[in-house]
Amino acid sequence: MASRIVVDHRRAGPGLGTARHPEKANRPDNPIQRKPDWIRVKAPNHPTYHETRTLMRENRLVTVCEEAACPNIGECWSQRHATMMIMGDTCTRACSFCNVRTGQPEALDADEPRRVADAVAKLGLRHVVITSVDRDDLRDGGAAHFAAVIRAIRLAAPGTTIEVLTPDFLRKPGGLEVVAEARPDVFNHNLETVPRLYTTIRPGARYYQSLRLLDRVKMVDPTIFTKSGLMLGLGEQRAEIMQVMDDLRVADVDFLTLGQYLQPTVKHAAVDRFVPPEEFADYAAMARAKGFLMVSATPLTRSSYHADADFAQLRDARAKQLALVAA
Repeated sequence: MASRIVVDHRRAGPGLGTARHPEKANRPDNPIQRKPDWIRVKAPNHPTYHETRTLMRENRLVTVCEEAACPNIGECWSQRHATMMIMGDTCTRACSFCNVRTGQPEALDADEPRRVADAVAKLGLRHVVITSVDRDDLRDGGAAHFAAVIRAIRLAAPGTTIEVLTPDFLRKPGGLEVVAEARPDVFNHNLETVPRLYTTIRPGARYYQSLRLLDRVKMVDPTIFTKSGLMLGLGEQRAEIMQVMDDLRVADVDFLTLGQYLQPTVKHAAVDRFVPPEEFADYAAMARAKGFLMVSATPLTRSSYHADADFAQLRDARAKQLALVAA
């Protein structure tokens, strides 16, 4: 069985900063800093990488791997791992860190759940990650579409575990409940950064709305694993990271990811600093001490990076925890 697929779309490159993000056109340029040695990756050239890319095109699937200009795309696609992004490639938000296109999205594709499920079944995936753009234009924020994709995968590939990475469903009452009631195995929603930086980094979102969403998922179904992540290197302070960890534990979040923010274009938020690997390791140790079942913290960590292997470890960690409680 192949490992996983994640679909979403976004590419960076000369001139694309304003073409993909017209709302950022008049912002001053932030020069892109040279990356340290520990964050560099090899250019993708493996034959399987090109096969995966062709497969995505043939199935008309959007991947977050491309749209978010993920640094791990070469490694993941060479192993036939991808992350599916549903509901189009255009987001209604304009976060200053994100490379996904901003604008007015097209209507939902009613056939998309079937096509996604068909691709998952044909590839024989053990674990699939489904993410999306924000769809503030929809009455339910796209919740019913997420649920339809989950149900379609359950029918087409009943042995595949499903992880969703959702928007915040801000001002969309009942949205998260619709997704949670479809019973994904993992419900991921990223806080992205510390509360102080929301007005500049994630202006269309609200920190406590995102936190409440994660808390509410466990109220709807305590068996669903919850997951959230932060980007580091945006100007956050150590004490602020610790507070976010505490907030997530109060919400009973199981899995924390921490990764280095990488600036997509000169029109995006500047990198404040490159956090060294040993500092990530330190944060990982503190997060585990705070009670997270699973922690992934490295400069190249991303939400769906190694998601299949991480899910297996997450499930084992809960089983051990429950065994200790029962003993």
